[in-house]
Amino acid sequence: MFKFTKFFSTTATPQHQPIPGTNQIPNSAGGYSWQLDDWARLDRFLVLGSEGGTYYIGERELTIENATIVQRCLTADGPRTLSRIVDISHSGRAPKNDPAIFSLAMAAKLGDDATRRAAYAALPKVCRTGTHLMHFAEYAQGFGGWGRGMRKAVGAWFNGKPAEDLAFQLAKYQSRDGWSNRDLLRLAHPRAASPSHDRLFAWAVKGELPAGADSDPACQLIVAMTQLKSLTDASSIAALIRERRIPRECIPTEWLTKAEVWEALLDAMPMTAMIRNLATMTRVGLLAPGSAAAAKVVSQLRDPHRLAKARIHPIGVLAALVTYQSGRGVRGSGTWMPVATIVDALDAAFYATFGTIEPSGKRTLLALDVSGSMTCGSVSGLPNLTPRVASAAMALVTAATEREHTFLAFDTKTTVMSISPRQRLDDVVRTIDALNMGGTDCSLPMKWALDNRVDVDTFCVYTDNETWAGNVHPSQALRAYRDARGIPAKLVVVGMTSNGFSIADPDDAGMLDVVGFDTSTPPVIADFARTSGSHPILS
Repeated sequence: MFKFTKFFSTTATPQHQPIPGTNQIPNSAGGYSWQLDDWARLDRFLVLGSEGGTYYIGERELTIENATIVQRCLTADGPRTLSRIVDISHSGRAPKNDPAIFSLAMAAKLGDDATRRAAYAALPKVCRTGTHLMHFAEYAQGFGGWGRGMRKAVGAWFNGKPAEDLAFQLAKYQSRDGWSNRDLLRLAHPRAASPSHDRLFAWAVKGELPAGADSDPACQLIVAMTQLKSLTDASSIAALIRERRIPRECIPTEWLTKAEVWEALLDAMPMTAMIRNLATMTRVGLLAPGSAAAAKVVSQLRDPHRLAKARIHPIGVLAALVTYQSGRGVRGSGTWMPVATIVDALDAAFYATFGTIEPSGKRTLLALDVSGSMTCGSVSGLPNLTPRVASAAMALVTAATEREHTFLAFDTKTTVMSISPRQRLDDVVRTIDALNMGGTDCSLPMKWALDNRVDVDTFCVYTDNETWAGNVHPSQALRAYRDARGIPAKLVVVGMTSNGFSIADPDDAGMLDVVGFDTSTPPVIADFARTSGSHPILS
């Protein structure tokens, strides 16, 4: 008998060929996968961005691809697109706000009239700081000039903030990306909402406070910045910082080597700034084992309510942990001796930033793609945070939730990993980063479980979806596992790059594609594993 099915089969098809009868497309590695629809691709871009590109797609090409997707979504349904942009930005689900700001600028300049009006109305929700606003101005400049809608929206952003809050924004974020508050105000030319706003606008544009500012409570931060220039000792500067809650950006550089100054700054320092400046505060001697300042930092890092209120994203915590624990800056030559209690607190904060997750109680296989393509590029442009490293950290969140779990690393072979969420996160990252790398076969987690007779309810595969090396497709391997083991196993594909591919069959209700390092992903995984039938987030 001639075995025709050796060359043409719907149950066992080499990954370099499409499964017959499906609409699979070539991926960037020479294999075949499913193409994400535009809305799923939009979510990936809003969360993961395109900075750094991937192993197969350069930064420029990946950005153009994703921008084209944003434009198609705006054309298809402007309100739906804006809803996704605002939701992901405002809820703090993305490591960086830049993709949302860029997409909002596209909506404001390229959408139809209704979409443009809605985009400008959403400006304060997406651009919450002066830096965000200057990013928006830079992106919008790439799509056209300053029309009436742009001027009105930017002016409303300044006038919409209470005067004291506006003073903080003007002082802390004076210029970014070649833009300054002076530029924005001169182009928008808003009519001040109050006398205090008028004085603050005058200071931002002319560099001098007008008459009456000294007695205006809203202008006291700006007055204090002027007073700083005349002070000559750290004690006086520290006292003024505490009295007027002056942010770090307003302090002359020569005083930022003094522990006394940093101690005063720490009293009112926002969480994001505190996490970013842990190394500096340690280097100047403020944070030391047993110090009151270290105890204060630890207390704040272990406060889940404070983390949530500040919209601290786990990526920011992970980057801080890896850098702080190393004792050496990524770009500079500065060194420090990390404080152990702070390292432990950062580890705890990483898990806390995902919020409370109700476990599914299912047997879970956490499969990490450690192939060569996962070592290239970076998540949100953060140095050394490759998709491979980030996937290990992401999987630990589910491991900390699900009692019955197994870790498996794979490329074209499999390695069972002795990883526990009780290990420190930075230790796990180093372990994963040290593994050898090869090609990509995303069918291996299911084949391994079948060959070793391991009962699995949920396969979670963390990958860039650039699979090509297997003799069957991942979806076929999952169906073979279901048939052989008699378990209605599910597959969750956690996409770690913003390309347009997925190994999840969109026509199979037991397969789901989610976005890596979206803070909503771990609870979605648990919900999907817990329920039966259709996708819980799609039904």
